[in-house]
Amino acid sequence: MTIRIILADDHPIFRDGLVHSIEETGTLEVVGIGGSAEEAVALAAQYKPDVALLDLSMPGNGITAAARIAQAGTAGAIAMLTVSEDGADVTAAMQAGATGYILKGVSAAELRGILQKIAAGEAHVSPGLAAQMLRIMQKSEKAEHRPIDDLTKREEDILKGVAAGKSNKEIGLDLKIQEKTVKHYMTIILSKLQARNRVEAALIAQKAWAEK
Repeated sequence: MTIRIILADDHPIFRDGLVHSIEETGTLEVVGIGGSAEEAVALAAQYKPDVALLDLSMPGNGITAAARIAQAGTAGAIAMLTVSEDGADVTAAMQAGATGYILKGVSAAELRGILQKIAAGEAHVSPGLAAQMLRIMQKSEKAEHRPIDDLTKREEDILKGVAAGKSNKEIGLDLKIQEKTVKHYMTIILSKLQARNRVEAALIAQKAWAEK
């Protein structure tokens, strides 16, 4: 069965050579050709290809086109074709809905093999770029806002006492504040952490502080 592909790239000479390379063995067919994000979205809607192969830096932005095609569900799979080895571009492309990120330095035979895998439902990112993408995603996860970061210094001090297994009275003595004041702060702390009780608040705190 022939794999149907649409291709969007704004460099005509490169694009023509690419079409020839893709179709050389007869197992893949380029059914639509465009040079911009708008044209790519329209081609996907018209042909419902197995794979939409998009240039990252074409007019209108390839990632924008990928997101629109993915949202519309008009292509079986989406692959980016680019010279960019920036991990941020890889991450953005995957988040937009692409399952393939192909560098323009690949050989014709490699490209055909990659497109066949992508059409079959596999993902493709070169090992070096995959490592970059993983590092970026890990940094992003660490940078995500945590409710515990909203605690004031006083609230954090009280929570440290709770995590240490101390009673409100003991915490009050340590911090030189009244027990009822500690109780008041605990109500605020539980609310901020969305914790149901002191034990849950202590567990949230211990996990968060261990990750620092």
